[in-house]
Amino acid sequence: MTTELATRDEQTVAAKQQPQQLTAKSALVIWAEEARVVANIAVSIAKTPFAGQLRGKPEEVTAVILAGNEIGLPPMAALKAFDIIQGTPALRAHAMRGLVQSKGHKIQLVESDDKHCIMRGRRADDEDWQQVEWDMPRAALLGLVNKAEWKKQPQTMLVARATGELCRLIASDVLYAVPYTSEELRDSDTTTYDVRPAAPALSVAAITGGQPTPTAPASADPEPDEVPGESDGEDGLWQQEPDTQAGTWPTVAQPGGEA
Repeated sequence: MTTELATRDEQTVAAKQQPQQLTAKSALVIWAEEARVVANIAVSIAKTPFAGQLRGKPEEVTAVILAGNEIGLPPMAALKAFDIIQGTPALRAHAMRGLVQSKGHKIQLVESDDKHCIMRGRRADDEDWQQVEWDMPRAALLGLVNKAEWKKQPQTMLVARATGELCRLIASDVLYAVPYTSEELRDSDTTTYDVRPAAPALSVAAITGGQPTPTAPASADPEPDEVPGESDGEDGLWQQEPDTQAGTWPTVAQPGGEA
């Protein structure tokens, strides 16, 4: 009887120890299993308009859903919250505000128009408000005002800039994985939104230091060392042209040799 009780106790202890031994590696294993499930679902989602700019890209859909899950966004919400700018995932400004507010932090839009935006916010566990202001002079210093979106909707772009700055101030712990809004990253994409005119082509005078390349008059006589019937080839050397009237090839002096 004693032996039977001892065996049961040993089995109980082993059962309790087994979960503890698996805990250290189970988090990554569970994540990998979830990723496989998401990848299978993403194949179907990528075929629909809900995938947005990621339509036809199941791998990217998988990554966005997994990234959204880590910061607390449901799968379909993550697909609408993220943009891919210059190969970098980023939250849209309204999604960033919503994410920060979902954690209990406060954000208020104080003033907003086409010229300036004032926004303030505070953490859920803090009584002090942080305030940021964005206006067109500040945007001009960063070379933003001539970009297409800033011309079309300056008020929206000012709000987006204020949102990104304020959210980083009061809730950096929420945004450690996606600290910048997609609008901020798009502003830095000069290949798409740079509207500066292209540099003019260099002229001959600019290349030669202001001295135009001299050209011989059309009626000038051949130089003494010039052989009639020759032309300047692409390699910079004189090339012989056939004498079609005589039907023969004149002998031409080669560089470094005798005529």
